[in-house]
Amino acid sequence: MTRESVWREQLASVRRRLLRNPLVVIGLLILVAWLIITVLAPVLAPYDPLRQNVQLRLSPPNSAGYAWGSDELGRDILSRVVWGGRTTVPASMIVILSGSAIGALIGALAGFLGGLWDELLMRLTELFMAFPTIILAMAVTAALGRDIRNAMIALVIVWWPTYARLMRGIVLEIKHKDFVEAARAIGASSPYVLFRTILPNAIAPAVVLMTLDIGTAILTFAGLSFLGLGPEPSSPEWGRMVSIGINFFDQWWMWLFPGLAIASVVMAFNFIGDGMRDILDPRLR
Repeated sequence: MTRESVWREQLASVRRRLLRNPLVVIGLLILVAWLIITVLAPVLAPYDPLRQNVQLRLSPPNSAGYAWGSDELGRDILSRVVWGGRTTVPASMIVILSGSAIGALIGALAGFLGGLWDELLMRLTELFMAFPTIILAMAVTAALGRDIRNAMIALVIVWWPTYARLMRGIVLEIKHKDFVEAARAIGASSPYVLFRTILPNAIAPAVVLMTLDIGTAILTFAGLSFLGLGPEPSSPEWGRMVSIGINFFDQWWMWLFPGLAIASVVMAFNFIGDGMRDILDPRLR
């Protein structure tokens, strides 16, 4: 049996077990719904999210043609929530994918090389982990400037140490296993042993953590926007919309609908992450 066929069988088994979990199915349905909404935002949004109509400002839901009401500048809340998914969700996923890739590579090298390299890379990792996540993200974003790209860079800087510590521990556990020693015995090079033998057997915990972390990244990204450190104020971004809505607390629709959007996506990723953890962690199986 080839390596590819083994991987296909394992993926099929994981997919079957995932679909038997009702919470995972609910999470997948919510996530797919938001992905469709995000892709079709130009079609589904009833208005331009930046269009202002001051005469209809602060209109309640189901009035003046606004199903979810309007904000302080007369912009349609529904359109802004629909378009906001195009900013918050992709940005958070890019942050986690980038941070996990950087952290996993650093952690894998530290665990595989050991010695001085391990000490240097782990002390660097601990330096970044010494600061609270949101504080470090705020500091980096404030230093780079208030912009969505800078907010994403800040979150990548914040996130990679977690994956470095996780991957180092897994590599330290795996690198002395019999199948790794067998690969060395047949003359495999160190890069081959690390990237073709060790990492494929160490990736499952990182995948589970990535799925759970996307929800946390969405909350953190929305938190930066809430504090004014994300996209520009006019941008239809969920965290920024909640921040503006707090100033008009009596107009509940301004903060409720973007807040529900954040909660639903975070809940979906948490459901999927919990299901993947139950399946990929042999102790829980």
